[in-house]
Amino acid sequence: MEKLCAILILFSLLIAYTCATSKEAKDAEKWFQKHLSLRKEKVAKLHFYIQDALGGPNATIWEVARSEITSDSPTSFGQVRVLDDMITAEPDRNSEELGRAQGLITSADLRQTGLAMNMNFVFTSGPYNGSTLCILGRNSIDSTNRELPIVGGSGVFRMARGFSISNTYSYDPVENYGVLEYTLYVFYV
Repeated sequence: MEKLCAILILFSLLIAYTCATSKEAKDAEKWFQKHLSLRKEKVAKLHFYIQDALGGPNATIWEVARSEITSDSPTSFGQVRVLDDMITAEPDRNSEELGRAQGLITSADLRQTGLAMNMNFVFTSGPYNGSTLCILGRNSIDSTNRELPIVGGSGVFRMARGFSISNTYSYDPVENYGVLEYTLYVFYV
């Protein structure tokens, strides 16, 4: 009998928990219903540069893990790095800052240089201030016009989808500093 009472109490709490909705969830539902009924997507083309400091005291990319074969691998297979790079409007590192590129990159190919990327573009100024876009996929960093899917976003870019094209704009081996050029084609509601 005690077990049955305990089960009934837990079941009641579970039902009460799932029925309770926060204000944020209600606001999100209201937003979703409004935009679902409109079914009108917006399109944006964004163009910017990422300042990639690969070493030195102000590095923006750091290794956080490696496999036991990473040191002997020609592709650094198993190396995991996190990044927090500055996004700028122009290639010059002193140009207007638009936000940050933050995420996780993993050397994930045994045969050729290829990264598995999970990166968020966090916009901190301009018309997209407070919004994010997320890309996820394989980046063949030795190629030109590397395409990665845009799989989501927040703020202005809720329900985003699309793709990005990236290229290495410049690389200075002495400073271990690279500039990446990104063009994003985004659909959102």
